[in-house]
Amino acid sequence: MNDHVINIEPPVMKADMKRLKKRLRHNIGEAIVQYGMIDQGDRVMVCLSGGKDSYTMLDILLELQKKAPIDFELIAVNLDQKQPGFPEHILPDYLRELGVEFHIIEQDTYSIVKEKVPDGKTTCGLCSRLRRGILYNFADEIGATKIALGHHRDDMVETLFLNMFFNGQLKSMPPKLLSDDKKHMVIRPLALCKESDIEFYADMKQFPIIPCNLCGSQENMQRKVVKSMIKDWETEYPGRSDIIMRSLANVKPSHLADTGLFDFSGLEDFQQK
Repeated sequence: MNDHVINIEPPVMKADMKRLKKRLRHNIGEAIVQYGMIDQGDRVMVCLSGGKDSYTMLDILLELQKKAPIDFELIAVNLDQKQPGFPEHILPDYLRELGVEFHIIEQDTYSIVKEKVPDGKTTCGLCSRLRRGILYNFADEIGATKIALGHHRDDMVETLFLNMFFNGQLKSMPPKLLSDDKKHMVIRPLALCKESDIEFYADMKQFPIIPCNLCGSQENMQRKVVKSMIKDWETEYPGRSDIIMRSLANVKPSHLADTGLFDFSGLEDFQQK
């Protein structure tokens, strides 16, 4: 009697994975083309956090790299922020198995954030500023021409409402951004991808997810409140996030109220009398 158990992936699961990968590949490819994210000869620094989004971004970019009509490099970079209990071996082991060039930056930003931010306050603002500065400097060191971040469509929609509700600004995360010092080009290849698709893909691929002990456990974050609001909208009106995302690419300055974007005082010059 043969005691060996042979695990056979169900055909339905394979079909689901194929459709899902095709959709993600299409959306990422469309974002790259639509916003001019990657050019011939680019050296793209792919920022990995150990979360579902950045794993998916790297995975699909590696596939697109093989079939793209242009040549570009991908360099995976992780910032080890020295969070207690952070499993330092997981990402290096995973990236070595992939055979992709990678670097691990070790900077104790965790202690700085915990020291500076009072208990009960959200840490994301300071953490992201520290992280951004470190990654920008490292991009210069390795000669990266683009910095790829794993923000997806839902992040962009949530950021739109966060800025409206709490900052009094009508802005979101752009798919492509030139840094304030004009030295670094940031791209978000997942800009057209749904978080739910990314979650399913990460689960199917069984990426070795590393949870964030710094911000992931903060239940009082404004972003979580906004995420819950949008989720309720989606439950009542499926597709609402798709419509909001389309609106970010269909702006009518003359129907807003920013005098820096539209010359309201000059409308009389065009009035028919």
